[in-house]
Amino acid sequence: MPRDEMDKTITFSIRDEERDRERRMLLRAVYDALSEKGYNPIHQLVGYVLTEDPTYITNYKNARGMIRRIDRDELMAALLKEYLDL
Repeated sequence: MPRDEMDKTITFSIRDEERDRERRMLLRAVYDALSEKGYNPIHQLVGYVLTEDPTYITNYKNARGMIRRIDRDELMAALLKEYLDL
């Protein structure tokens, strides 16, 4: 293998898939907690994503702690990719 080929960084999608699966699991749990408490989960999640103000998310079932484990920039990128079907 040529030297310049050996210097290239190789990325694997498995890690991305794991991160995506965890993000989905956490987001679903937060959504469910918001629903159970009687909130409109979409409105609350949009408020949180736009402002990063954790008070949009209930503490019920540790939803606030879970949402903070999701990187907002990664979440926005994932949402756009999903919406645009990329």
